[in-house]
Amino acid sequence: MINVVWLVLIAGGILFAAMNGKIEVVTQAAIGGAESAVALSFKLIGVMCLWLGIMKIAEKAGIIKVISIILGPVIRFLFPSVPANHPAMGSIVMTISANMMGLGNAATPLGIKAMQELQKLNRGSETASEAMCTLLALCTTGFTLIPATIIALRSAAGSINPAEIVGATILVSFTATAMAITADWICRSLSKRHGR
Repeated sequence: MINVVWLVLIAGGILFAAMNGKIEVVTQAAIGGAESAVALSFKLIGVMCLWLGIMKIAEKAGIIKVISIILGPVIRFLFPSVPANHPAMGSIVMTISANMMGLGNAATPLGIKAMQELQKLNRGSETASEAMCTLLALCTTGFTLIPATIIALRSAAGSINPAEIVGATILVSFTATAMAITADWICRSLSKRHGR
């Protein structure tokens, strides 16, 4: 569906420019946009490599393990149906840790792995389990302490102070996560009350 929307927007823009005799503007914008995208990508590669390197150093230094220990009780509370020693628990902790570090692109494959492990506990059911719904809610809100990807994008785009959004990001992501957890708890309670 989104492909159709983009096709309509692009075709409409070209048609409008042609009707007004300004087709060269479309060509210039397309070329300029492509050049800007490539330049931004090269700037972004360096900053992302820096943050991913810091994340790897934190992992090797045991900081991720410390975060896992700190998050352990909270994760066990949020996922009571998942056994503490199950591989899904480790994948869940790593997914949430990556989100907290603002590395959404690292959290995605970890989240997929966590869902695969949770599906094993779901015994092949085509209906998502409570734990799967909770993980999806947490990944969607993505509580972030260090918004590394956003800082990288702002830096690559030439921001004077790319880290100034850290406070606002923490506040917004914490509020969103708290609301998601609350909604998840209410839905679970209603589901149990109605015997589903």
